[in-house]
Amino acid sequence: MLISEIFYSIQGEGGLAGVPSVFVRTSGCNLRCAWCDTPYASWQPEGKPRTVEEIVVAVQSHSAARHVVLTGGEPMIAKEIRELAAELKLLDYHITIETAATVAPEGIACDLASLSPKLLNSAPDGTQHAAWRKKHEATRWQPSVVRAWLDGGYGYQFKFVVAQPGDLDELAGMLASLKRDIPRDKVMLMPEGITQEVLRARAGWLGDLCKSHGYRYAPPPPDRALRQQAGHVIQRLRMASATFKGWQTVAETQSGVQCFWPSVDVGSAAHSTWHCWRQAGSLTSQ
Repeated sequence: MLISEIFYSIQGEGGLAGVPSVFVRTSGCNLRCAWCDTPYASWQPEGKPRTVEEIVVAVQSHSAARHVVLTGGEPMIAKEIRELAAELKLLDYHITIETAATVAPEGIACDLASLSPKLLNSAPDGTQHAAWRKKHEATRWQPSVVRAWLDGGYGYQFKFVVAQPGDLDELAGMLASLKRDIPRDKVMLMPEGITQEVLRARAGWLGDLCKSHGYRYAPPPPDRALRQQAGHVIQRLRMASATFKGWQTVAETQSGVQCFWPSVDVGSAAHSTWHCWRQAGSLTSQ
């Protein structure tokens, strides 16, 4: 299956926030969110083909980790995702699947289903991406699929990305249409934004709404804005340069995001490395 990246980090949200986890990011998505912070796994899927065995070995290289997060893109459309989950479960890993809940579980091995149905605010621009907007709108909300996850015996949590106060009416209607008893503390709301300024502004009123409605506030990862900027900058570099063919992986570190491109010259082992550092809240490259 096509894998964008595998990295060891700290889970930053939900019921397992703070838990060291190995993240396996599949490449490819059946949606095209306007504000996607991993365009290299959705809008322009890139990565390296890996077998289930290779992925398991990479996970096991982090010997202290007992939690694995299958994410994307949309992991549920990845080939062999069920085989991978089964192998990880045989090794007694706790498995979280981060999904938009547009594909039914069908018995997949999973301990925590992190369901993130997309709201209207996620739709791509209709003038620039007419075909994808139509497909996105037809796919983003699948109540029968969400019910299959809820009724499948999995632990679960919801996460909605909120851009304006009116989004709460929309998500409340979506949850009500499921006709299931969903505790408010299983519903996380995260502010949408591609800059720290926007995220800070929305955090205030969204936090107040969470307090008044009983939902959980989900702070965006500290580097969310950086990652969104990095993804778009990398895409521009990729399109503008004839020297490199897409980035191979992204390694998140405490000091920044490290992006690797393989050289077009396959006879050369040389690689070019770009470092996207946090400097005064902006994105730069070296």
